[in-house]
Amino acid sequence: MKPSNIILLVLLLIGPGIAQAIDGSDMIKATPVLKAQRTWVGQDIVYPEGQAEMSGVVVEMAPGGETGWHKHPVPSVGYVIEGQLEVHFKNGDVKKLNAGEAAAEAVDVWHNGVNVGEGSVKLVVFYVGTPDIKLTERENPE
Repeated sequence: MKPSNIILLVLLLIGPGIAQAIDGSDMIKATPVLKAQRTWVGQDIVYPEGQAEMSGVVVEMAPGGETGWHKHPVPSVGYVIEGQLEVHFKNGDVKKLNAGEAAAEAVDVWHNGVNVGEGSVKLVVFYVGTPDIKLTERENPE
């Protein structure tokens, strides 16, 4: 993904306030995809204390691929660029995301992402953490 596309995606994920701030031109279309005060499992979004650090990663999964059980200790937003993703939780809940959809991910909750479509899944995930916090913890590290 081109850096300019990532910047635009970040602006879109921030919400309507930014969309309104850059709106006003026939050459620009800004469509909000997420504005949340809680994660998609109902947790209040709380930023970690300390020096803030934002990180972004592009994740690509082959058909049938899985992330493996993992959790994130910091708030994050996932946006599906292409494909169909199911996220399974240890309590049996399943959330689905399709291309063009975003979610404020659960914090400190074990989950496993599964590509349930016929094609690849590509998603971008943005984390708000600190330099000393690892973004992802695996259930069974290899």
